[in-house]
Amino acid sequence: MTVVLLGVAVFLLLTLLLALIRIWRGPAAADRMLASQLFGTTGVALLLVLAYARSWSALMDVALTLAVLSVLAVAAFVTRVVRIDQEDNSDDYRNAESREEPHV
Repeated sequence: MTVVLLGVAVFLLLTLLLALIRIWRGPAAADRMLASQLFGTTGVALLLVLAYARSWSALMDVALTLAVLSVLAVAAFVTRVVRIDQEDNSDDYRNAESREEPHV
């Protein structure tokens, strides 16, 4: 059973490598954020598999902490994107008002 779990851990490490490449290359901020979310989720899975395979209960605590930090990172990203979109929409609204002809 331990060999199977270590094989799963190697597969998860390869997935982490692919996510790291996507974070590095982009192309957009949303792609990077999704890849970092994959990085966090796969990291939690890897830690849980290793905790079970090696009977290290401390890794379960680390996995829980990583899961909470991953959720906070997504919440911060979404808040930032919504704020930027609201600023862009308000600029578009102001520009549209300035282009209107005055009513006589």
